[in-house]
Amino acid sequence: MRAAFCLLALWLVPPAFAQDDFASWLAAFRQEAAAQGISADTLDAALTGLAPAERVIALDGGQPEFLSTFADYLGKRVTPSQVARGQARLAEHAELLAAVEQQYGVPREVLVAFWGMETNFGANMGSLNIPASLATLAWEGRRSAFFRSQLLDALRIIDAGHVAAIDMKGSWAGAMGHMQFMPSTFRAYAVDGDGDGRIDLWQSLPDAMNSAANYLARAGWRAGEPVAIEVRLPDGFDWRLARIGHRLPVADWAARGVQPMDGSALPAVKKRAALVLPQGWQGPAFMLFDNFDVVMDWNRSQNYALSVAQLAHQIAGGAALVATNGEAGALTTAQMKTLQTALNELGIDAGKPDGLLGPRTQTALRRYQVRHQLPADGYPSPDMLAHIEQSHAAAAAAGTLDRPAPTFAD
Repeated sequence: MRAAFCLLALWLVPPAFAQDDFASWLAAFRQEAAAQGISADTLDAALTGLAPAERVIALDGGQPEFLSTFADYLGKRVTPSQVARGQARLAEHAELLAAVEQQYGVPREVLVAFWGMETNFGANMGSLNIPASLATLAWEGRRSAFFRSQLLDALRIIDAGHVAAIDMKGSWAGAMGHMQFMPSTFRAYAVDGDGDGRIDLWQSLPDAMNSAANYLARAGWRAGEPVAIEVRLPDGFDWRLARIGHRLPVADWAARGVQPMDGSALPAVKKRAALVLPQGWQGPAFMLFDNFDVVMDWNRSQNYALSVAQLAHQIAGGAALVATNGEAGALTTAQMKTLQTALNELGIDAGKPDGLLGPRTQTALRRYQVRHQLPADGYPSPDMLAHIEQSHAAAAAAGTLDRPAPTFAD
């Protein structure tokens, strides 16, 4: 494993001129930062002696082999022990969390759920030097403009006296502190929660919690409304209606027979709600509200947002999911690309084959499922891939593909 990592790192960082190229880039960047008003002391402290971080480049270039199912994702993050730890933190910091909730309207259990999801309640905040990581990513080039701006913001944070350069540590991508704020998020939303004149998202829990609540409130958090609830769908439900972009008044969903899994009444909210099936029609169903969009503003993963909602629900004393079924197994990213390519060649536009399940691919899947009289849930299960491959092979044999057939073994 170590040898493979070293080979990858050497491939990603050309050995002949990498150090010289980086030194030239860093010198030019330093001039730009100085021109933008960042002090020489900060530049010396943060940038002196930097070299490309091979581990950071390897992590940035990596892609997960498998796309995690919702059940697997949730099962690793919302466990009885994690719920118990969250409840302990809720009790331990009750006074602080109550004050933050009073000021911003964000429930204390939601803040604790974010805390647990992001850093395991502060246990895993990351140990990499943020300026070094961001400089590496800005120099590397794949997303250089984004990381260059993040590095400038990190230097501004140091320059403002919030943290010393040597103490600014976090993830390989630049996220930092209890709630894993990026530097731009820090500068836009972080607040001094303990009144000591600086913002310390690493050591000051009041700063971290107030900053997170401020972010969520400014993103549109609606006090007194849920994020997502598990629901029971009636027999004969039209699975095509269960998608995040299709929203109806809650009363309309109730009229269609949708009810909370626990038998209570649906929440009385003014805005429209959506239904999603994160693991297909055989798995759990959720009703999503406006606060779900706020959580997605924090992290664009639907699995992440649903896990935050479930962790918060259980930390507050709610029950675990009732429906835990759903087709087992996840596609690899290569298999997802195969599925997308096959749909395209069958004349159903799934977009560029990128191995990701975006709205375009989901829509294409639903169209395919409707065409073949299958439950139109838009879920890319292993069985669905096999069905699509069979259709593709039949179309290839009949000469009706839109483009030449790919080699699936590739």
